Amino acid sequence: MDYHNDRFEDFSLMIYRGGKLYAVLPANKKENRIISHQGLTYGSFILQESAKLLDSFEAYKEVLKFLAAEEIESIEIKIIPSFYNNLPSEELEYFMFKSEAKLLKRDVIMAIDYRNQLRFQKNRREGINKAKRNNLKIKIDGDFDAFWNKILIPNLLQKHQATPVHSLDEIKLLAARFPSNIVQVNVYKEEEIVAGTTVFLTKNVVHPQYVSANLEKNTLGSLDLLYDFIIRHFKEDKHYFSFNTSSEEGGKSLNKGLIFWKEGCGARPFVINNYLVKTETYKTLEITTV
Repeated sequence: MDYHNDRFEDFSLMIYRGGKLYAVLPANKKENRIISHQGLTYGSFILQESAKLLDSFEAYKEVLKFLAAEEIESIEIKIIPSFYNNLPSEELEYFMFKSEAKLLKRDVIMAIDYRNQLRFQKNRREGINKAKRNNLKIKIDGDFDAFWNKILIPNLLQKHQATPVHSLDEIKLLAARFPSNIVQVNVYKEEEIVAGTTVFLTKNVVHPQYVSANLEKNTLGSLDLLYDFIIRHFKEDKHYFSFNTSSEEGGKSLNKGLIFWKEGCGARPFVINNYLVKTETYKTLEITTV
């Protein structure tokens, strides 16, 4: 996370048990609140594989106690989508219930389960055939410059008056540091780039972080061809293909067009929860066992 450490006041925590690192909480401080972490798509309470439920509850309670002593009034926690976990790990959802946490937002994220993969629907297959007729070619060429400058930045400015979260220099730095986890895939018509995606790869998940195409995407079928390629090409040893979120306004509304398109690729919904917990909750936080 250090590539953008100038944007955030880091307040990441390391939790030890018996002298050994037990959990980490990537977080930043904003006034009297801790957020897990605004510089990460997903943050949350990250546990060792050997973690046990009751021990994890005590670790969570100690975090709240520590934060309260630091005069932090609350912590905003982003739950990692379950399909990113290496093991079943939804104890934090239970801790939120016990803490009477406030649900701040619930976003919808579409994903493909490779172990129960659905085929592309007719309209998506038609787009792939259109791309083949237009002789589009796909290359894993690492050309971030062409994608950022000719496709991504112009599109975001035109459609949303926005810029990418990562600058070109930042994404190139990250790709250099993590070459097996960040790759650039571009689509070309002859020698001209017409679409592309920056793909993030974790142990279990394929995730296109940025996807964009030029104005001819519907005529060329470039995005259909691109998604078909990356869904198939990177699937070995992966469990899920994750699209970006399809909800807006903190989950209050759904983007109908995005959902229709992603479902056409075989995706189905998961949810991402964000909670707000008062740190003083630790004073009465208990789990009753029998």
